[in-house]
Amino acid sequence: MAKKVVATLKTAAGKDYAKVYRAVKNAKGSYSFKSEIVPNENVKSYFVKK
Repeated sequence: MAKKVVATLKTAAGKDYAKVYRAVKNAKGSYSFKSEIVPNENVKSYFVKK
């Protein structure tokens, strides 16, 4: 699945999007990473929101 996402992001239409990762704290107190694909204009606002 990851290969398909990476190949899609390399196309002309895919250059308008970025794959971002965020550290998320779970109930046990450890961190895991959540990834999403967001438009380039919304990258900064993605990290601002909680």
